[in-house]
Amino acid sequence: MNTVTLTVKKTPELFLECEHVNPDAFAGKTLDQIAKLGAYQGKEISTIGDYFTVAGEAGATAADTKIVINGDCTKMKYIGAKMTAGEVVVNSTCDMYTGSWMSGGKLLVKGNVHSFCGLAMKGGEFTVEGNAGNYLGAAYRGDWRGMSGGVLRVKGNAGSDVATFMTGGELIVEGNVDIHIGTHMEGGKIIVKGNANRRVAGQMVKGEVYVFGAINVMMPGFKKIGETELEVDGTKARFTEYTGDMGERHPTRKGVPVYGKLYMKN
Repeated sequence: MNTVTLTVKKTPELFLECEHVNPDAFAGKTLDQIAKLGAYQGKEISTIGDYFTVAGEAGATAADTKIVINGDCTKMKYIGAKMTAGEVVVNSTCDMYTGSWMSGGKLLVKGNVHSFCGLAMKGGEFTVEGNAGNYLGAAYRGDWRGMSGGVLRVKGNAGSDVATFMTGGELIVEGNVDIHIGTHMEGGKIIVKGNANRRVAGQMVKGEVYVFGAINVMMPGFKKIGETELEVDGTKARFTEYTGDMGERHPTRKGVPVYGKLYMKN
């Protein structure tokens, strides 16, 4: 795998839209061609080369291309968005839409990410070593299609409205989450290693939610059905099992309603 290294040389005054900073856009291009790819700050049309030094060599395909980004990316959006293959490593905190709509490859952010990251993620692996903001792995505003595949892991805490309209994939938050996690969930798996505030899996139709810590206020639409031994994200433990959301519409399988599952570690 060939590596292109981007080093921030100028901090944007507003916020820089880096939608071309992904292996798909870099693959098969020379360093000069990469430097001339568009990057947008408000109405101003700039290039990647205006804000980054570009070194190394891109691979012939996205799968053969790795991007390493050094410097302060706090005001940079869309890094790794829509990537289908390859690898991106960001040695910084990133702004909104990082990793959104990605369908393959590996994205590692060694800092925090802002809100609306991992939106509608379809595949690949997205890891955040710090904290994440609101609407992580959720649907885009006004859309009903949230995360549907891949693995999204946050090693710190996450904000509110995480995994709204999730239909597939796996989302792990190793810290705490705020309100409205898994709202309108129709598939997939959510694992919270810390505490969840309130309104966990409201209007959930299908899928699985695991909470290792406490839930501040349990939704009234969940019914306790027993206890079970499970291994979740490498941890074996006993969980209390709930089914729901009982107040939401549910499909049937062989005439039997299919419900979502909520597990709380004992």
